Amino acid sequence: MNQQFDQVIPRLGTNSLKWDMTEQRFGEKDILPLWVADMDFKAPQAVIDALHKKVEHGIYGYPAHSESVDKAVQNWLQRRFQWQVDADSFLYTSGVVPTISFIIQAVTEPEDEIIIQTPVYYPFYDVVKKNKRPLLRNPLAFDGDRYEMDYEQLESIITEKTKMLILCHPHNPVGRVWKQDELEKLAAICKKHDLLVVSDEIHADLLFKGQQHIPFASLNKDASERTLTCLAPSKTFNLAGIQTSYVVAENKQLREKLANHLANMFVSGTNMFAEVATEAAYTYGEQWLEDLMSYVESNYQFVKRYVETHLPRMRVMDCEGTYLLWLDCSKLPLTADERKKWFIEEARVALNHGLIFGEEGKDFERMNLACPRKTLEQGLEQIKQAYERSNF
Repeated sequence: MNQQFDQVIPRLGTNSLKWDMTEQRFGEKDILPLWVADMDFKAPQAVIDALHKKVEHGIYGYPAHSESVDKAVQNWLQRRFQWQVDADSFLYTSGVVPTISFIIQAVTEPEDEIIIQTPVYYPFYDVVKKNKRPLLRNPLAFDGDRYEMDYEQLESIITEKTKMLILCHPHNPVGRVWKQDELEKLAAICKKHDLLVVSDEIHADLLFKGQQHIPFASLNKDASERTLTCLAPSKTFNLAGIQTSYVVAENKQLREKLANHLANMFVSGTNMFAEVATEAAYTYGEQWLEDLMSYVESNYQFVKRYVETHLPRMRVMDCEGTYLLWLDCSKLPLTADERKKWFIEEARVALNHGLIFGEEGKDFERMNLACPRKTLEQGLEQIKQAYERSNF
């Protein structure tokens, strides 16, 4: 199992955002990239083989949508989450963030307020603001150890103009996998105030041992009717560059509104390689995923032990899912801006700076664990050396 993920595969010079754009993004050469959420692992061999077969055919004309893709998606949702979804509920798109933008355009008006729960995946801010909708923040409650939803604060900010909540589930960057009772409390509030829920569940497959993902729309009939669920094999199987995702829209009226908007924007459907990769991943990729998450969780434990031993002023937050580690740096004698500069110039590592996820992230950095152990070891050693030089 470890051999396939231990392999260090050079990515410089492959037009990789993560590796080839690090200097431009961080302003320094020779910075080790542990930032943007893609993996340094090959996709499952079954996906590679299916893509090879399509490439070797040699004709890349207009594709027709295949019902076998629908079946593969249905089987995956049933197998992984015990969620039975009719194929008519699927709309295929090129990516989750563009899809959330299209949903906002399709089903809200310019005066409609939209809630996000911070600290959160930073495109959520832009996707609301750039569509010129009022943004409401419902910060997660944090007791120093664990993040929870703040239901009381949530209800306090809802007005008659509030129409939508964007749910990050599992939550990026804090690594929470929301539980049944937490989701049910949220669903009750959304029902009470008639809020549409856009549930970004792109990390749904990336769970640590003992965790179970519960699709928000699967809670009950009301939740299914007010939810548009955004999913993709891209994060799960490292297919982001292929640009494939889909929406589960069980409410016919909402589905038709979104479908009409996608058609009007001439962005309906995906490309032929996206369909091939999706079907192969969901049909044959399950064992690869199990091995992946075992490896990622072992990386997480390794980093946690290393930080506890060598970097006592830092702390690894508990994580239930995703391959993203939330690193508490609040005890470092640095401001947020000083810390950002320190990681780049002294430690020579590229992390996602916590402030981009919201003010609540100012004491944190996000680290990508989906890389070979050797890469993590190198990054941590560089941080340790900088830590010791700084006499922290």
